[in-house]
Amino acid sequence: MAKPDPALLDPARYTFAHEVTTRFADLDPNDHINNVAIAAVLEDGRVRFNVQVGLKRTETFRPMVASVGIEYLAQAHFPQSMTCHVAACEIGRSSWQMQQLLMQDRRAVATCRTVVVCTNGESAMPIPGEFRSLLQPWLLK
Repeated sequence: MAKPDPALLDPARYTFAHEVTTRFADLDPNDHINNVAIAAVLEDGRVRFNVQVGLKRTETFRPMVASVGIEYLAQAHFPQSMTCHVAACEIGRSSWQMQQLLMQDRRAVATCRTVVVCTNGESAMPIPGEFRSLLQPWLLK
């Protein structure tokens, strides 16, 4: 695995953060938080980011995740909480990307890059101007 871009490991660059309580049930046999649980924490962070931004799905505006890439950087442990940092980045014509950083005890646990495609429920469509405007203040710094 290539080392992550050091600039993506700076929580100050992210425009949204959410603290997450770890769960005993998410431990694997090696006593660390398992990768599936980490993926779920990242998913929850993306959804909470979308709520904060003001993303509202409608019959004609249905964003869909097209790709998720997670880089696991360190073990996470119970019972320490984690912080999920999220920012929008690389806004295109019909898709945008979200960058995430998951931290525990000032240590990077994982990074994640997600591609979201704007659809009408059937096929890709241009990002509506109103939503594009909503994303602008939430871009990675």
